[in-house]
Amino acid sequence: MIDRLMPDFFFATFDEVTPAFLAGEGIRFLLTDIDNTLAPYEEPAPNERVRAWVAAMREAGVTVILVSNNQRERVECFNSELGLAAYYDCHKPSVRRLRAIANEAGADLAATAALGDQIFTDVWGARGLGVRAILVPPIKDKRSLFFRFKRYLERPILRKYHKKQGEEK
Repeated sequence: MIDRLMPDFFFATFDEVTPAFLAGEGIRFLLTDIDNTLAPYEEPAPNERVRAWVAAMREAGVTVILVSNNQRERVECFNSELGLAAYYDCHKPSVRRLRAIANEAGADLAATAALGDQIFTDVWGARGLGVRAILVPPIKDKRSLFFRFKRYLERPILRKYHKKQGEEK
């Protein structure tokens, strides 16, 4: 069970996931979370780092698709200057909506990855869809009891990932 929750890749920030890295892995479609992956919850619009990263992906031919569990208003506001395919209320880790999104985009699942900050939504959803999972730490984590508990449950999975990679964490 723990292996189903382990990411394939772990990066310190979203923009360390470069077009060159993705090309080397044969990834041409990237299903990307917004909140705490690309921006903190309270940041309504993408900052310059996000805009530059999206532009670099476009230039390299990588299709970035925003997939969020957040509300329509949040996703549309964040995406208004990016102009990406964007989906709200995705119910991750449920696979039904992710599969429909990938099909609509014409994504070859073998050439698709999912990028996010949560193991129990983003990684689990990627695994269910049968695509590679790229995990980043949350930019600014929520401090509610629920989120603190979820992060506590993620720790052994992350330790196992880093140990498998030969890293000490």
